[in-house]
Amino acid sequence: MSAETMQGLPWPAEDMSRRLLAWYGRSGRDLPWRRSRDPYRIWLSEIMLQQTGVTAVIPYYERFLAAFPTVMELAAAPLDKVLELWAGLGYYRRARFLHQAACKVVSEHGGCFPEKLETIMALPGVGRSTAGAIVSIAFDRKAPILDGNVRRVLCRLLAIFGDPRSGKVEKHLWSIAEILTPEDRPHDYAQAIMDLGATVCSPRNPDCESCPLSGLCQAFWQGVQDQLPQRGKRKAVPLVQQVALLIHHDGRYLVRRRPLDGMLGGLWEFPSTAVSEEKTVEATVRTLMAGEGLSAVPEPLGTVRHAYSHFRVEVHLFTCPGDGCGMIAEEDYRWLAPTQLADWPLHGSHKKALGLL
Repeated sequence: MSAETMQGLPWPAEDMSRRLLAWYGRSGRDLPWRRSRDPYRIWLSEIMLQQTGVTAVIPYYERFLAAFPTVMELAAAPLDKVLELWAGLGYYRRARFLHQAACKVVSEHGGCFPEKLETIMALPGVGRSTAGAIVSIAFDRKAPILDGNVRRVLCRLLAIFGDPRSGKVEKHLWSIAEILTPEDRPHDYAQAIMDLGATVCSPRNPDCESCPLSGLCQAFWQGVQDQLPQRGKRKAVPLVQQVALLIHHDGRYLVRRRPLDGMLGGLWEFPSTAVSEEKTVEATVRTLMAGEGLSAVPEPLGTVRHAYSHFRVEVHLFTCPGDGCGMIAEEDYRWLAPTQLADWPLHGSHKKALGLL
């Protein structure tokens, strides 16, 4: 019995990779990070592409490289500058991990990006799949990957049912990914299978007619491609009510920086607080104003809504005048004009508040 049959493959692994690489040679996307084998650039692109689409990433990637062309320069930069360039890309923990990892590459590896899978996985923010992509793409050595696109392709290709993120199914998918990743041209294979998932084997309405693997795809032949991959039960996403104060003086607004540790660490926001179940929005804004030493009557500005990774937020916005003194000298507070705020690293919901100014 062949290794492929023992592992659940109904055809030779070489047949799949041959078809996929031929398609990639014809249809692979021309992306900025594919014009280099520099592991720093590959790593940067892989971190940015976590949870984010290619179209959104490209301008951020290019701005980052313009500001930090090497890992040494990224490590030497203040975190504020990194967060400023990341603002708007979301999932800000990635930016903090990126900076921490750059510092580790410099302090522990002399600024040379490590080549071993285990060493790369020891960097902050780098998991097994991201490390595999860096090893394959930058160093052209076989290392399986299993990001969201690849999970979807494999689940359909082999008609694998069950939640692909459950322990049992995920273990099986990793074993399949290991078998299918070829020793020859792993650099191209890694990018090809991610491209296939992003452009052809899409989450909804996969383009099976133009897929180079449709002749092998078990889900396609069974007519169940739209049912795979299966998802686990989604948890209800809580809605959090908040109030935020847009304190203004002489055409500028007061913003403060969040603590570096914790959610949205290091990003900026207008003074704000959550609305507890025991209080109304109006009572909460009065308490917030008292804490800021303000006695003016706040004026409602509007409401913005935003979704973070684990909860949704509804922010009730109020404006009120300030005296422009006091916290101006504090390191974690700034008075900024609207034109400055447009480029300032505000987090998502408060960035939306600018549209109401």
